[in-house]
Order: sequence, then structure tokens, then C-alpha cells
Amino acid sequence: MQKKLFTQIRNEWRGNLWLALELLVVSVVMWYIIDLLYCRLATYNEPRGFDTEHCYLIQMGVLTDKSPDYKEDANEHDDVLALAERLRHRPEVEAVSLSQNAYPYNGSNSTDHVDYDTLSSPSWTIRRLVTPDFVRVFRYRGVRGETPEQLAEMLRRGDFLASDNLYRKYGIRMTSLAGKDGFHLFGDTTYSFRLGAALQDVRYSDFQQAMFSYTFVINMDNPQMFGQGIINPDNELCVRVKDNMDKDFIARLKADSESQYRIGNLYIADIRSFADIRRSFQQSEMNQLRNYCAGMGFLLLNIFLGLLGTFWFRTQQRRGEIALHKVNGATDRAVFARLLSEGFFLLLIVTVPAVVIDYLLAHAELNTWHNGTTLEAPRFWFCVAATFALIALMIVVGIWYPARRAMKVQPAEALHDE
Repeated sequence: MQKKLFTQIRNEWRGNLWLALELLVVSVVMWYIIDLLYCRLATYNEPRGFDTEHCYLIQMGVLTDKSPDYKEDANEHDDVLALAERLRHRPEVEAVSLSQNAYPYNGSNSTDHVDYDTLSSPSWTIRRLVTPDFVRVFRYRGVRGETPEQLAEMLRRGDFLASDNLYRKYGIRMTSLAGKDGFHLFGDTTYSFRLGAALQDVRYSDFQQAMFSYTFVINMDNPQMFGQGIINPDNELCVRVKDNMDKDFIARLKADSESQYRIGNLYIADIRSFADIRRSFQQSEMNQLRNYCAGMGFLLLNIFLGLLGTFWFRTQQRRGEIALHKVNGATDRAVFARLLSEGFFLLLIVTVPAVVIDYLLAHAELNTWHNGTTLEAPRFWFCVAATFALIALMIVVGIWYPARRAMKVQPAEALHDE
């Protein structure tokens, strides 16, 4: 059967040549589309290095001297710490932290260098000044399995934490430097810090790859280094609520805010869930991703309809051949298998040059960057396999329905029409 099939394809080489060229173009275009979508979705689904579920951001406000409730002797530093302490005692609250330009999905950032000997982190390394429970609120974890509680204790004793990729350009992982002294932060060589642990890479957002997201975390509740003024009402007050107790948390906290959480001139001005913060921060990227998916879906639909029409027309034109096969005793299954084999054989032939073209495009860096390269073996072969499978599916659908209809026609009638 294979010999007859090859002979038939060779004898019909003119028609098959145009079909093969169409399959070749479709294969390359589909590979490019699937590669782009793969990179977008792979980046989106990477581990984030933090967890914002059940977390809330509380904005603090301060009364002015024009308010009748204004208190002249209020101490903002102490009032902020007192408010955080009161929130810790709420039965539904698991952890509370203060921070400066540190919480996830935050467009306001501070960057700095982390220097060690001759090593220096990238200039866009995010500096997160926090109180120790910050890592408990957002559930940071160490590369070696350090829990949020263990990381918080490291911050309390004065160590700092850094993402494991901080010295990636040197080929050095921060895990190899954990526990060592001699790090210099903020461009100041006066103070020397110890690295407590290497963090699992903390991503800047869901659309930035982990390998390019650099950060270090340090305890800001250190009056000798930062002064008391760093704890103030402009800080980010973040809370994590216990998993089964966050229903209507915002409404309940607002109801109690005047009676329980007005301290000195300090009050709770607003409360936002991190689900809303994440949605707002990434709205443009999400819209762009939806547009990409819609555009690629439309393009794939057009490709599908084009291939479907090509194989549909081709099968319809061969009603007489199908009837002749049935007259000679071929079953419906055998006829269908022969038609499919012809389509798959042509697809296999064009896949070889298509893979070569795909490789050249990736090698020339004309496709999407991911993990610092455009050519990754697992990604490349996955996209090739996905392209082959989708085109094969289109061929099956394009042949199955018209072939099924053609095989229902009586052989004599089909031959008479021919």
C-alpha cells in the first residue's frame, strides 16, 4: 500500500507540489505563532516568588491641625507601630508588616546595588525596606527551603535577604554566598551586612521573567541605620488574613476603624485587596495578552479554514476514485485510511524543511525572546510538535467529513457522475 501511495503522489506531483508549498508556509507561520504564545504563557505561569492571596493594603491618613480631633503631642512613629500592633491582635489577621516601596505590583520602586568583593548586582535591583513580618505576609521562601518564619527571624537579627539570581551575570548563585559577611548596600562601604538566605526569585510582575527580576530585602526597623523617621504614615501597611477568615474583611475593618484604630492623629484612610491591586497594575499587559490571543486565534482560524477548504475540495474531486476503490472491495475504513495517509505523508515531507526554516528563524533571533534566548531545545521541539499536531488535526477534519459523505454515495452513481 505504501508503494502504491508513493507512486500515486509522484504521478500527481504538480497538484501535490502546490499543496506541499501551502503546508510548508502554514507550518512555519503556525510555528511562529505557537512559539510567541508559548513564551507569553510560560512567563505568566512562572513561580512568582510571593503569594498575595488573602492579603490587603491599608492606607494610613493623618489629621491636620484644622481638625477638631487633632492632637499636638502625637508621635507618628509610635502611632504607626501601635496601629500595626493592634491589627496583629485581630482574630482573623495572620501577619502585619510595614514597608517602603516593597509590596508586589507596586509601580513606585527604589533600586540599589548589592556589592560583594568585586561582584555587583544590576543597577535595577529592587530595594525592599520592610519590617521582618513582610516575608510572612507575602510568604517569601528561601531556595534551600527556608520558611517565611525563618526568613523573618533572619531579618530581625540584622541579616539581609536577596534573590538567588542577583549575580547571574557572573554565573554565581546567591545560595553559595548565604551566611557570608562583607556585603555592602546602598553604595556605602561603612556598614557591612551578612546574607541570611537566598530567596526564590521574586518577580516584579506576572509579565516579567523571574531571571530578570532582581531584589534584596532588609529590615528597615533599625534606628541606627535609617533613623526613626523611616517609620511613618506614608509606609505601606500590609496584612495577611487567615485563609478561612477573609470574607467581608474590608467591611468589618472599616466598621471598626474609628473606634479601635484611631491612634493619635493616625487613622485608616483606605483598604484594598491585592487581587484588585494586581488587576489594576497589570491591566494594560492583560489587555495586550488578550489582544495577542484574539489575533492569533483569528489567524489560526483562517489557517484552519484554508487547509480545511483545500482538503475538502481535494477529497470532493476524488469521489470517482473513492467509488472505484469501493467497487474493488475496499472498506470505508480502508479508503479513509488511504486518504489520511496521503495527507500525512505530504505533511511529513514538508515538516523537514519547515523545521530547518524554524531553526534558522530562531538562530537569527527573529522569534520571541525567553530565558535570555530565542532558541531553547525543549521549547523549540514542543512548538514543532504542537504545530505538526494542529496541522494533522486540520487535515483529519478536512478529509473526514467530505470523505464520509462521498463514501455514502453508491459507487455506480459516483462513477456515472465522473
